[in-house]
Amino acid sequence: MRFVDEATITVRSGKGGNGSASLFRGPNMPKGGPDGGDGGKGGDVCFRASRKLVSLYDFRLKRLYEAKNGQCGMGRDRYGKAADDLIVDLPVGTLVYEIIYDHEGTAVEERLIADLSADGKVIPICKGGIGGRGNLHFKSSTNRTPRYAEEGKPNEERKIRLELKILADAGLLGLPNAGKSTFLSAVSAARPKIAAYPFTTLVPNLGVIENAMGEQLIIADIPGLVEGASEGIGLGYQFLKHVERTRFLVHIVSAEDLSTDDPTAAFDLLNDELGAFDDRLAEKKQIHVVNKIDLLDEEELEEIKKALKEVGIEPFFMSALEKDGLNELLASMWERHKAMADEDTLIPEEVRILATPAPEPEVEEQDSGDDGEDDDYEVEVFYAR
Repeated sequence: MRFVDEATITVRSGKGGNGSASLFRGPNMPKGGPDGGDGGKGGDVCFRASRKLVSLYDFRLKRLYEAKNGQCGMGRDRYGKAADDLIVDLPVGTLVYEIIYDHEGTAVEERLIADLSADGKVIPICKGGIGGRGNLHFKSSTNRTPRYAEEGKPNEERKIRLELKILADAGLLGLPNAGKSTFLSAVSAARPKIAAYPFTTLVPNLGVIENAMGEQLIIADIPGLVEGASEGIGLGYQFLKHVERTRFLVHIVSAEDLSTDDPTAAFDLLNDELGAFDDRLAEKKQIHVVNKIDLLDEEELEEIKKALKEVGIEPFFMSALEKDGLNELLASMWERHKAMADEDTLIPEEVRILATPAPEPEVEEQDSGDDGEDDDYEVEVFYAR
């Protein structure tokens, strides 16, 4: 299944059923009076977060989601059945934007209406229409045989843009072939593609680590970024947004990419890309890691440690392939996870303006002749044949 993290769909709730305008006729009761029942409520459309889904691919194939209409009322005081709600499952971490259109049908604004950040979270998106009242409600001393009933209330329809930003406690950040996938497969049950060439990871992968107390640490392997990723180079910035939804970063650098002359260059490269994409990403807390130490001899390793310490960086050293140094790194990740568990480290979303809304035409106010008294309700009626 392809990994898709954006999709645009239409959701439509159900219309309320019409009330019945029935008049009872029976043996010895030629004028039994009104007995029309109410219409049933239309179904709501709700979104539910589910960890069973990891992609929005299905929403590229099916674009319309609509609930059923409520059943119409019937004679002999029979009420119409309410329609079942439509529950649409989405991956955890999906942001739901409503697309706002102007009177010419041009999209002018996107408004964030839901953030499915927790497994099982249910958010109502479109409310179903209320069923209309049958004519038995309109019987009075002055109108013994009302021949009208209410129409069911109309449904709601929304144009929705879905954007998936993977939710994880820790994000693995690094250049292509830095060993992120090897690390993820070594510490969790995830099995990402691993090969001796760059860009083997083309989609984000999730791994889960569980401690003795049953607590979970979710790790996201972000596809390899390169210099210029914030401008669309390499895999581009399409996966940089997934970094926004992690609480902290594990910045992995291959020992092959380190130089004693400029030991921070390998770390600074991606940090600059994070800052170019969003200043707040560059401020995320990081755990620095040097991987593939099995490729260095003891003398080269000591020189790198000394050079990094002189510039104020004391990273963890590991060999994900040989599973050397993993315990120390995992202990630090658990410590950071517990310290940040109660902090809100996710970047807040903002309303995105796509275009300048067209000005509303000025309407000259006219005297409606209203006497100032509010009616109890408005009744939309249709007549029985």
